[in-house]
Amino acid sequence: MSVAETRAVILNEARNLWIERPSITEDTGLHRDLCGTLCPLGLAFMSISENIASVQARIEAAARLAGRSAADVALLGVTKTHSPERIREAHAGGLRLFGENRVQEFAAKASALAGLAGAEWHMIGHLQTNKAAKAVELFSAVDSVDSLKLAEKLDAAARALGKKLPVLIEINVGGEAAKSGVAPDSGELEELLLAVPRFEALEFRGLMTVPPFTDDPEDARPYFRKLREVRDAVAARKLPAIRMNVLSMGMSHDFEIAIEEGSTCVRVGTAIFGERAKANRREPQNSKQSEDRRI
Repeated sequence: MSVAETRAVILNEARNLWIERPSITEDTGLHRDLCGTLCPLGLAFMSISENIASVQARIEAAARLAGRSAADVALLGVTKTHSPERIREAHAGGLRLFGENRVQEFAAKASALAGLAGAEWHMIGHLQTNKAAKAVELFSAVDSVDSLKLAEKLDAAARALGKKLPVLIEINVGGEAAKSGVAPDSGELEELLLAVPRFEALEFRGLMTVPPFTDDPEDARPYFRKLREVRDAVAARKLPAIRMNVLSMGMSHDFEIAIEEGSTCVRVGTAIFGERAKANRREPQNSKQSEDRRI
């Protein structure tokens, strides 16, 4: 099936799913953005709950097209720079997984988000080792383990708190120097994998990646496929204390492609919350923070 035919099927599937939902009508309208993916014409005027429903419809359509169950694809909302009020609105709209990129930013709003039933907070940005202890205190999971040293710091902090911390290994599939993550087939990755059994407070559940950004989501396919191949190769080795159930890949403009390639968790910000406001950044800047495109 050609790319154009694939997009047409997704469009029809999503339209059918939207019509079936009483909260979303044809009045909302659909159009293709420059990437060829679906997006609501009135995104800026729709509520966060409606945006969540539209993203879920896209997930369902893409999963159906790939012969998969939408239940096997988790939706994680990227809440970086968004206020506690907007995050609470997303929670009221059914979202339960939330991702933040910076420890200090989330620390400033964590108290305002306490008590949200069923909410899980994931650290998805580059994590400096000197902030590992605070991250363990604040987050339900860390999805961006990119070095043996960081794993050691997280394990020590989790032990001190008597906590089991789910983690993902971040893989730099594009080989971009400005992004964090270990290279596929690298000695650094092998060293980390072999060290896992000694990290008794960490639960290694899978892999995450941020592919090189391009306007055409189809260009991300080789990188998503590469992550799946790395996952399959690691899983086949049956290494102790390592599970490879999670593939976190796909963002607002390319998650349909990621689902086709096996993603089990898509990280979506703009399609739910709209464009991000610029944060008042208190944490030091570094080259790894160019990964803001992970939404």
